[in-house]
Amino acid sequence: MRYMKPHYYDAFRCIADQCPETCCAGWQIVIDEDSLEKYSRIENSFGNRIRNSVDWEEGIFYQYDKRCAFLNEQNLCDLQSELGEEALCDTCRRYPRHVEEYEGLREYSLSLSCPVTAAMILQEKEPVTFQEWETNEEDEFEEFDFLMFTQLEDARDVIFQIIQNREIDLRIRMKKILNFARKLQSCINEERSYDVDGIIEFYRVWSEEGWRKDREKEENGENEAAEEITYDRMVKNFSVFYKMEHLHSKWTKRLDDTWKALYEKGESYYRDIWNQFHKAYGYHSVNKKEWERIGEQLLMFFVYTYFCGAVYDDMIYTKIALSVFSVVWIQEFFMVLWITRQGKASMEEMIETAYSYAREVEHSDLNLDILEEWLDKA
Repeated sequence: MRYMKPHYYDAFRCIADQCPETCCAGWQIVIDEDSLEKYSRIENSFGNRIRNSVDWEEGIFYQYDKRCAFLNEQNLCDLQSELGEEALCDTCRRYPRHVEEYEGLREYSLSLSCPVTAAMILQEKEPVTFQEWETNEEDEFEEFDFLMFTQLEDARDVIFQIIQNREIDLRIRMKKILNFARKLQSCINEERSYDVDGIIEFYRVWSEEGWRKDREKEENGENEAAEEITYDRMVKNFSVFYKMEHLHSKWTKRLDDTWKALYEKGESYYRDIWNQFHKAYGYHSVNKKEWERIGEQLLMFFVYTYFCGAVYDDMIYTKIALSVFSVVWIQEFFMVLWITRQGKASMEEMIETAYSYAREVEHSDLNLDILEEWLDKA
């Protein structure tokens, strides 16, 4: 069995009641079968509370005002306080740690929805690296396309190379991996798996040398430069957030504030605001390298977490589109804060923007499905 994790994984430490958020509110926590069985056998007075606090049919904890039934006023868990950490279900014990399971491989990650994790990811200055190791354990899935998975791993390695090339404008990196994924998706749709390796090799060569030739053509006006955000596209994509379930009331307020601050007054106003922000803080500012470093780290997180999952649903392009979409919108929501703070916004506010976005997306299978379906049709 192979294992993989980002280099910062082991540095995570929960800050418990010092956390600005709680991981026990705003989403339905699914209880694993072993924990359900254990809870059903607890017979003391606390056992009665457990039986009244669990939806046994759905296998989830009840919520009151969108807070877990065991979350107390100090934002601590009464279940853990009463019975110890070993009494927690798998989700509660592991969060924000997450594992993706593939045949012969386990990939460990930390959820961006956790404020501590978000800070670790966004404040990391160096490119993300991954630690790998092997054990003698073996497993075998009943249905698993190992050839496709091997190709996905190879493709992702090249995507990582493109994302982490800091000599290339981040917008070009995002555009390039979208084009890469689109071509891979065409191979899947048209049952041309024999063409996949050639496409991967083409982009591997581009990631190593081809980008230099593209830059020379761009400088000579022969090649397309970094694509700017368009008002119509942003307004259209913004509408999908209102189709999703809202897990936190402040998220609804953030959406309303975003519409008023950026889009309500029309394209000309939006373009002026966008230019002001990026000249002061973003792509056209003295902070460009820092702005792109943050975007790179976010992009690496989303691609690492979701891309290889395409082995289960064949949605290669959608996984990359979701990654790019997420980075663009975290940046867009941060721009709103910059406007409302009259040109002043901090790294702490960028971190809050990132984990707030992730809490709405990562904590809801329904929202992930809605977003992937939207991007698949885009």
